[in-house]
Amino acid sequence: MICNLCPRKCNAIRTEHHGSGFYKMGELPVVARVAPHSGEEPCISGIRGSGAVFFSGCTLKCVYCQNYEISALNKGREITPAQLADCYKTLEESGVHNINLVSADHFVHAVVKSLEIYKPKIPVVYNCSGYTSPKALSMLDGFVDIYLPDFKYSDDSLALKYSSAPDYVNTASAAIKEMLFQVGSPRFDDEGIMQKRVIVRHLILPAHTRNSIGVLDILKRNFNNQILVSLMCQYVPTGNIEKFPRLNRKITEWEYEKVKYELFSRDLNGYTQDLSSADEKYIPDWDF
Repeated sequence: MICNLCPRKCNAIRTEHHGSGFYKMGELPVVARVAPHSGEEPCISGIRGSGAVFFSGCTLKCVYCQNYEISALNKGREITPAQLADCYKTLEESGVHNINLVSADHFVHAVVKSLEIYKPKIPVVYNCSGYTSPKALSMLDGFVDIYLPDFKYSDDSLALKYSSAPDYVNTASAAIKEMLFQVGSPRFDDEGIMQKRVIVRHLILPAHTRNSIGVLDILKRNFNNQILVSLMCQYVPTGNIEKFPRLNRKITEWEYEKVKYELFSRDLNGYTQDLSSADEKYIPDWDF
């Protein structure tokens, strides 16, 4: 396989088990954890949890990634699409509200195969960085019910510096447009659990409130209330963060309140977190 799945279009050579290019992963998915997860937005986690499948590797290289062990170090276990389909069945049988595919962009071919083998009877959530090509997303049309992308940056220079992601703003904007085209109008069940829609997440970085406000401006201008916005304050210094002193702390209450004020003043609907969520205890164990 010559891979151009992600926006980098690096022509990586990928076999079943090995790959060149940006993330150096083969075609078979590598999975770090399969388990009910209660840490998503209330309309995703509900009371029974979201059935999370955490994939190893990522199309970004965020220096502050809280999942550094799996996103950068690729910790996990290689499985086949059929085994991935079995993971969906096991999670569904446990009673979770949905199947939540976390950071699967670079394994989208295998994900599609797994969903052709078994399409869950509960919603499928596609949880991604936002740095995703519309072409890759088009392969998921009809399989994914809820999209949960990040929108990390309003400044391409920050995206390049912190996530090695050129042309981030235009790329993430185009990806969200494709997601909205696919899933259509929002829908919730009688328990308030989301069945269809796009929720865009933004993680506030320390000392970068201007970036966050710029993101809110972009989301308001381009999407208004077609989306829900999830404003996240859970930042914890991890990974190689010592090389970036401005990021080597949690955000302050003042920084969070400043960005929240801007969210509310733009009349964007969605969710906010409590500052207590900025704690390493919420980072999962990567034990499959």
